Amino acid sequence: MKIGVIGSGNIGGNLGKHWAKAGHEVLFSSRHPEELNDLVRSSEGKAKAMSIEKAFEANADVYLLATPFKAIDRLSELYAGEYGNKVIIDATNPYPQRDGDMAKEVRDSNRNASEYTAMKFNTAKTAKAFNTIKAEDLKNRAWDSSQKLAIPFAAQDADSRAATQQLIEDIGFDAVYVGDLTQTSIMDPDQKLYGQSVSKQELQDMI
Repeated sequence: MKIGVIGSGNIGGNLGKHWAKAGHEVLFSSRHPEELNDLVRSSEGKAKAMSIEKAFEANADVYLLATPFKAIDRLSELYAGEYGNKVIIDATNPYPQRDGDMAKEVRDSNRNASEYTAMKFNTAKTAKAFNTIKAEDLKNRAWDSSQKLAIPFAAQDADSRAATQQLIEDIGFDAVYVGDLTQTSIMDPDQKLYGQSVSKQELQDMI
């Protein structure tokens, strides 16, 4: 798959490196792509750095959102013509102390964070994943067969479910399907699955 990584910090950077190692084509992007050269050099496989605009223009199969939550409104509006019918994997979390009133309003509303993202990226097929795992475990525990960790995920439709499950399993984690996007409150900050690094059976027992 061709994967556009939108936001290449701890989560996006490590996921992109893992996916490149697994054989996918990875497009790392940020507002300052010149700062991503070391990330590309340290990646095994096919990876390159570019602007967010170029990543969306590159017609990737899947886009990973790994930006601050407050960027969702602007990204969804700027690139509305580019992500139609694509799979969007939302790895963002709303933190009011970082993201301001917008995040607080989403957390206080009847709609969970992934439903908000799906509403904004309304022509895409949205999934939620990788927002619950600690960054250090994402970096260090991929392909750890001795103590395999599970990643919870949710998806809007069959295409986003299949792509997200494959991308979790391709880097050596177990994928645990939580349900559709209405079920993802359990994955939000301060909720039951947030910050958990556990096995498939332990995770299933928590749902």
